[in-house]
Amino acid sequence: MAAGELVDWAVFARARAELGTAFVRILGYFREDGTKAVGAIEQAMRLRSAAALVLPAHTLKGEARQFGALPLAALAEDIEMTARHCVEMRTAPDELIQRVIDLRPRFEATLALFDRELGQMAERRAPSGFGRRPGAGFGVAQR
Repeated sequence: MAAGELVDWAVFARARAELGTAFVRILGYFREDGTKAVGAIEQAMRLRSAAALVLPAHTLKGEARQFGALPLAALAEDIEMTARHCVEMRTAPDELIQRVIDLRPRFEATLALFDRELGQMAERRAPSGFGRRPGAGFGVAQR
């Protein structure tokens, strides 16, 4: 994966192959669960609750890895591990403020890439029309 890339497309393709027809549905769950996890992380940060950061960050980390969103997974893991340390030390997670601020844009950018890829997959699979010449529309006589 090149520097700056948000998705390891080999991992994404492997997940698509392994999940088969359930891929789009499970990716939808990632979108829903991820949106909830990011919101929970932001809320926990507003409350300065290190303990409340751990579970949603852990969940986001695992689901992001499944689809090849490795930078998102790494950021979620960093939040999770730092929050766990704060819990152990009984300190507020103030050092995580910038990382939590960076989380939503990274999550949304990753989803945009997934959406673009799914759109391209659908275009590649779109039927060209059995027995029709390219460019012939409905009701147009073919010669």
